[in-house]
Amino acid sequence: MKTCHQFKTVRGEYEREIGYMLAHSKRYEGRPAAKTSANQAASAKQRMARALNSHVGRCPECG
Repeated sequence: MKTCHQFKTVRGEYEREIGYMLAHSKRYEGRPAAKTSANQAASAKQRMARALNSHVGRCPECG
């Protein structure tokens, strides 16, 4: 599937955010902050999927 520049930008931002949260979760393993960060990463994955899906639905270049 061919995607536009905006799709790649949005995906990159979400993946970077998710990476930071997962790294924080690993760094503080066993603490409450790690669990919170892991939950936030899972939520961010869902938000990313929703955002990219809606982008593809309305973008003439991607859809």
